[in-house]
Amino acid sequence: MSRPAPARSIRRVLLGGTVASIVTAALVTTTVAQSPTPVAPVAPTGEVVRLLTHGSFALSDDVLASFTTLTGATIQVLEATDAGSAVNQAILTKSNPVADVLYGVDDTFLSRALDAGIFEAYQPAAAAAIPAELQLDPTGQVTPIDYGDVCINIDLQAFAALGIDPPATLEDLTDPAYRDMLVVEDPGLSSPGLAFLLATIERFGESGDRTWLDFWADLRANGVQVESGWEAAYYGGFSGGAGEGDRPLVVSYASSPVAEVFYAEPQPTEAPTASMTDGCYRQVEFAGVLAGTQQPELARALVDFLLSEPVQEDIPLNMFVYPALPTAQLPEVFQTHTAVPAAPVTMDPARIAAGRDAWIEAWTQTVLR
Repeated sequence: MSRPAPARSIRRVLLGGTVASIVTAALVTTTVAQSPTPVAPVAPTGEVVRLLTHGSFALSDDVLASFTTLTGATIQVLEATDAGSAVNQAILTKSNPVADVLYGVDDTFLSRALDAGIFEAYQPAAAAAIPAELQLDPTGQVTPIDYGDVCINIDLQAFAALGIDPPATLEDLTDPAYRDMLVVEDPGLSSPGLAFLLATIERFGESGDRTWLDFWADLRANGVQVESGWEAAYYGGFSGGAGEGDRPLVVSYASSPVAEVFYAEPQPTEAPTASMTDGCYRQVEFAGVLAGTQQPELARALVDFLLSEPVQEDIPLNMFVYPALPTAQLPEVFQTHTAVPAAPVTMDPARIAAGRDAWIEAWTQTVLR
């Protein structure tokens, strides 16, 4: 896979992007070279294992080629536009699965996927090393592969020019000092938009003197701008980095500043953007063997591969998320320019499944109508 263009690369922070539409996955064949000396092949040369995933999936050519070296098989990617449509595709075709493995289902869709029975139980031996906070499936059907934190991103130069400090907490966002500065994504259409909504529900609660709906009503009164998805918000509304808008605050990812540095020519010593570490929501992405696969051995080998150290160490600068395996080494640019939130917000997938539709409808009534 060739190196992605800067805009495409920053977009890889998304973990899935738009989540509303159901689309048919477009077939993209990943070309991988076969090693002249395959190691312990589990399939005849020329076999193909199919990976259903979202449009932000990317690994380096040599890393992808190593799967062929190890197994004799090539990886064929069935690429849906986003995590939601990939899950829906797997559910719609579960009686005759279009792929052998699904990668990219995150915690906001996990319960839906598990309830639909699209996976067969399997986890690699290496999964035992994954931190407990990422292990959200007690049934052992899916394996955590990576994670990322949805956070407010800040245009540092804009605030320096204004001569004011940027916001530090979610509560600050409703301060009149930051009127007309924030752009967010619609949680009914966008994965990071939904993650940010969940963060506000956890922070402010559903009852009491000031609920999450009160917070959003205050944001609306303070001039929040809503875009359909991450790309429109980051590139169209946000003023920082690669953005062309006029708003210095946007819902994005803690690792977005890394992409701004990594793809700049020349690379700056300081990122032009930063992330607010308060109120960040942690998204976890999983992979699982699809029930009904005709190649269960290869499918399990592919899940093993996704959790192997070479892949885990290749993930950060291809998809701009963190590897789930704690022994994986992070690139220096990733360590230097990412502010890791000390206490990211999480929510039980079952609670998300139970409340998601009602929360999105209440948000829509409060913010858009």
